Amino acid sequence: MNEITPENRDGQALRNVETAPLPATDQHRYIQAATSDNTRRTYQSAIRHFESWGGLLPATESMVIRYLLDHADRLNPRTLSLRLTALRQWHRLQKFPDPTDGAEVRKTLKGIERLHGQPKRKAKTFRLEHLEAMIASLGGSEGLKAARDRALLLVGFFGAFRRSELATLEVEHLGWEPEGLIITLPRSKTDQTGEGKVKALPAGEGLLCPVTALRQWLSISDIEQGSVFRGITRWGVLKSKALSPASVNLILKTVAKNAGLDFAPELSGHSLRRSLATNAHRFGATFESIKRQGGWVHEGTVWGYIEEAQLFEDNAVAVLLAKVT
Repeated sequence: MNEITPENRDGQALRNVETAPLPATDQHRYIQAATSDNTRRTYQSAIRHFESWGGLLPATESMVIRYLLDHADRLNPRTLSLRLTALRQWHRLQKFPDPTDGAEVRKTLKGIERLHGQPKRKAKTFRLEHLEAMIASLGGSEGLKAARDRALLLVGFFGAFRRSELATLEVEHLGWEPEGLIITLPRSKTDQTGEGKVKALPAGEGLLCPVTALRQWLSISDIEQGSVFRGITRWGVLKSKALSPASVNLILKTVAKNAGLDFAPELSGHSLRRSLATNAHRFGATFESIKRQGGWVHEGTVWGYIEEAQLFEDNAVAVLLAKVT
């Protein structure tokens, strides 16, 4: 009989750990957490669409190609690419062969992109004078809804927040300083691991000060904790539940329409972020300060917004026209 030593015990314990079944519940929870809720919903919708078309899971390469061909002239190629990504993730997670990885699938999608490619739709940007018109259309801040919408739009614009970030903003995330307001987001789209994102809103003067608008909203609504931006019933009663991200879009479009802006239907919550970048550049803000305020990770994204603002700056045609007038 072998002598039981500490080394033997450690080796046996290690073998026991290696052969023990994985705690499925915990593992499933962490696998779920690895993907954001929005991405998971998008993938689930893509899988449902594939199945409703008649696709079977697990799928074959020929089945995926038929799916692409049936939708080539009806869906944007970027949508089809996303659907393939969802199928790829499903098969890999379920440990089935990936039917989207074949050369014929990739070439078919490439051909669809060349024949049916469309420009990517961008959220409409607006200028500072348009924001002034929207805020002016709300009148004073005495009314509950007007005070909320004013604070929502100003904080969203000057903070370059995503609509989801505005919807999940809580009083506990706010830090009041003599210079203005510090907002700490515990989690966001580009911070899935919860390291935290900090944004500063300096206090200003006049109608467009986001710090003043937010103070007024919190005072009028008597909100001391929990969600900052909440729904309001048709009878003017404040709800305890936070606004949905979709509500941010609706509020922006409604206020813009009431302000007489003809491009109101083209606006979305992302217009707040894009417009902060383009306007900040026009008024002389540096690239780094714009990138920091928006919390953009990729420099190319910021340069894209700046280039949009520069379309009439250093313009070759403007030089020529100046010579002939």
